[in-house]
Amino acid sequence: MFHSTSIPLVKWFWAIYLVAADKGVISALLLSKLIGVSWPTARNILKKIRTAMSHRDSICRLQDLIEHDDTYVGGKRSGKRGRGAGGKKPVLVTVEKRGPKAGFMAIKAVDTISKKTIKGFIERHFRNGQTVFIDAFPAMNFVKNTQNHMPKITPPEEASKWLPLVHIMIGNMKKFLNGTYHGVTGRFLQEYLDEFCYRFNRRFWENELPLRLLNACLSHVPLKVAVN
Repeated sequence: MFHSTSIPLVKWFWAIYLVAADKGVISALLLSKLIGVSWPTARNILKKIRTAMSHRDSICRLQDLIEHDDTYVGGKRSGKRGRGAGGKKPVLVTVEKRGPKAGFMAIKAVDTISKKTIKGFIERHFRNGQTVFIDAFPAMNFVKNTQNHMPKITPPEEASKWLPLVHIMIGNMKKFLNGTYHGVTGRFLQEYLDEFCYRFNRRFWENELPLRLLNACLSHVPLKVAVN
């Protein structure tokens, strides 16, 4: 990831450490001040680091008991919530159930909630033959072809009872976005979701996060990312 970089490696290493060690999540503006680079440079560094996070998590396959649902993020207009909400970005969220606690999770921003997007997400992140708790949205009927499908019609007021862990994850994810970035648009949303997911999946190894993230960046292929 540091191939042909003009940024001193010391600044790269500080950036990786600050990203991994700051529980509150660091913004490009703050990072630019702390390591002495311009905002576009700090933004580029963060984008590359989050790409490494995303690629490292992409090899994970969820298994055993799994909860899956979707939510909507962003949008400045008031009005309808949930599916069909205007000006918001759909997000697919899934998490392993390990007793009363959560295991690993996966999360993806998509253009629409449809059979195609859900199928691609599940094929990438689920092992075949797992028990999947899900709502009875028709676009998800195909899940029974490869998984032990556990659908249930869930009105909004009952969703947190049928899918408790995934709704906790959705709540935590929205707090992460609103607390750190004070809301987001679809433009950078997946980057922030990748960081949230990476941190969550390694929450039991917080003291190892800086070294783990450094290793992920060191082993990554050369990467060119344009700030946009």
